[in-house]
Amino acid sequence: MSPLRIIFAGTPEFAATSLQALLESEHQVVAVLTQPDRPSGRGKKLSAGPVKALALSHQIPVLQPLSLRADDIAEQLNAYAADVMVVVAYGLLIPPAVLTLPRYGCINVHGSLLPRWRGAAPIQRAIEAGDAQTGVGIMQMEVGLDTGPVLLERRTPITLEDTGASVHDRLAALGASALTEALTDLPALQDSAAVQPQDGITYAHKLSKDDALLDWGDEPVRQVNRVRAFNPWPVAWTYYGGEPLKIWAAETSLEHTQKNGVALGTILNVAAEGLTVATGSGAVLLTELQLPGKRAMAVGDLLRGRPDYFKAGEVLGER
Repeated sequence: MSPLRIIFAGTPEFAATSLQALLESEHQVVAVLTQPDRPSGRGKKLSAGPVKALALSHQIPVLQPLSLRADDIAEQLNAYAADVMVVVAYGLLIPPAVLTLPRYGCINVHGSLLPRWRGAAPIQRAIEAGDAQTGVGIMQMEVGLDTGPVLLERRTPITLEDTGASVHDRLAALGASALTEALTDLPALQDSAAVQPQDGITYAHKLSKDDALLDWGDEPVRQVNRVRAFNPWPVAWTYYGGEPLKIWAAETSLEHTQKNGVALGTILNVAAEGLTVATGSGAVLLTELQLPGKRAMAVGDLLRGRPDYFKAGEVLGER
């Protein structure tokens, strides 16, 4: 194929990885769509997202509409005479008038093995659910939420050491590679695209801080999966002494609540390797914690500075 004229739509770092790959390819990114600047930091100053910052550094026109439904937006995009729009973690709905605007329509880099984990947070939900593998799909976009045919798919295992951060970074690179591969012969891939099966559809609902509040009645493996999934955001947490306590790392423990006959959430043991906590049908070892207003630390380091902060027999989760 001849080099393509591309409109790129994306906002966070995951999307910036794909944009960088396009900038290093033979294709031409003629415009970038990204969400409006958001307040960040203690001063709540408006700050550009990773995609906008990258686009501006390459003198690419940037559009930041609140919505793509206005008629003038379609007119503006049409003026770029794009062959295809590439959408990666953009965060705004693409209306039908825009989906059909470029010659080859809109394609999406999606961080899951569709139809599993359609929606906003596929990476975290896959880890939370204990999936053994995940991947990226290059999908032809339709009006429905992540319902379009898949042009290309690449897979990767989810290991017990993986977190939301590590899988995010691996899929960002995998997605960028798959995207540039797909663009080398886009019409042929569109002609042979695989329609998503109706079996196995699940939805990766948007994350919130409430999702990360641990329920000590859950089984140990599920507790650990949630800690891994929500690292680095929104970060698993509980209450201790009426204050929030963030949990950055954990593993299953051999101790059992039945043997100890204690309430769920009880600290069974305090040691340099971590806090052993009673959970449903077992226990977990919390190995990295963050106290209010402090940085995240290994439990051993935390105890060296505050040896009496945690006490066996006290209960996590109580406000």
